[in-house]
Amino acid sequence: MRQARSLRFRLFGFATIVIVAALLVTGFSLSALFSRHLERRVGQELDTHLGQLIGGLRIDAAGLGLLREPVDPRFQAVFGGLYWQVSDVTSGKVLRSRSLWDVTLDMPGDQPSPGQTHVHDRTGPQGATLLVHETLVILKAADGDHRVRVLVAIDRSDITALASGFSRDLAPVLAILGLVLLVGFMLQIGEGLKPAHKVLTGVNAIRSGASRRLSAQGVPSEVAPLVEEVNALLDAQDQAITRARDRAANLAHGLKTPLTALETDVERLRALGENEIADEIAELAERMRRHMERELARARLRHGRPNAHVNLKTHADAILRALKRTPSGERLDLECRVDEGLAVPVDPDDLNELLGNLAENAVRHARSLVRIEAGRASDDVVIRIGDDGPGLDPDQSAAAVPEPRRIDETDAGNQSGLGAGLGLTIAGDIVDSIGGRLDLERSPLGGLEARITIPLNRTAARPPSR
Repeated sequence: MRQARSLRFRLFGFATIVIVAALLVTGFSLSALFSRHLERRVGQELDTHLGQLIGGLRIDAAGLGLLREPVDPRFQAVFGGLYWQVSDVTSGKVLRSRSLWDVTLDMPGDQPSPGQTHVHDRTGPQGATLLVHETLVILKAADGDHRVRVLVAIDRSDITALASGFSRDLAPVLAILGLVLLVGFMLQIGEGLKPAHKVLTGVNAIRSGASRRLSAQGVPSEVAPLVEEVNALLDAQDQAITRARDRAANLAHGLKTPLTALETDVERLRALGENEIADEIAELAERMRRHMERELARARLRHGRPNAHVNLKTHADAILRALKRTPSGERLDLECRVDEGLAVPVDPDDLNELLGNLAENAVRHARSLVRIEAGRASDDVVIRIGDDGPGLDPDQSAAAVPEPRRIDETDAGNQSGLGAGLGLTIAGDIVDSIGGRLDLERSPLGGLEARITIPLNRTAARPPSR
């Protein structure tokens, strides 16, 4: 079904139909032309024999006679396929070639005019169909003019055999011509579809972040409007994204003041001894803040396109240095085991937020060690962030990633090595946006390990983990 939708397949199928039809028409036409040419050539030969016969006719006292017969040996072979017959209409005497043996060819009722050659088909020996050339001559004799009908005939099966042989010889030539034309059409189709492949390659480059716009260089004039429209669409999308980000930022700034005021009110309530109400308001404000942060992050992730590959080790080292200066990180060993020069197709800000959230969670719950390691695996880059904390049991690991919820809102989450469930959710959003996968499993260090799989080829990215 997919092959039937292919433009290349359709064009090649149409070309095949056209070539086959053209070759059939050509074959039948050439065979017909050859048959006509052959018949004309045989007719010239028959006319030559007619001339020889007419030149040898005489009428004497014994009646109609022939001084010499045509020299073609087929006239001497019985039913040899070539025949002549001379009939004196006046006297009724008939002369015929040895090849006719005892058969007399029937003459048509309408006689040709003197000197005119009449061409027709007659039934000959053994039921064969003969091509007949006939003429009428006037011979003078002592008893007056004699009307003599002279004809030469050839078996049409000989002509048919020659035409069939020509068709058999023509068939492989037409087949070779058809193959050459098919190859030519394939090359033409491939050349004609190159602009489409170029546009597809450009779109894939935009999707993977290798470029920002389609290049119009070397694009045919028929495809140039499509390139311009795609670039205009990308410009409009970027403008819409910019406006959306601005509105999100304005929303965030607009909500920060009320949330700050709520925090002040919470402290005032606690000072008045209304701790229960203060805790409820504080929890609601915290949920609002986290929800706002998550949606702001998603507003950027859903539309962002990386423009280049970024060095993974540089960002991992910077994040670990920053975490080392936190109260939780001062007491831990933070290791970075990332291959030098390893790069990933991720926006730098997204990469910092991805590694930062997961590494911060690991630091918060590690006992003594947090490790970031990464390496190339086939067409993917695999990043592992592990700690030696309490970790998660298998059921918690399976439930943590698929569901878009904070794991620390459950009792199991509070006992896990994740801590801030919002950080995990945002990390999952980032991984999904780049077509990667986030898995949680037991770390070789004893705690939890977050394994991030990032495809280097964004066009062949696997389905997201969430």
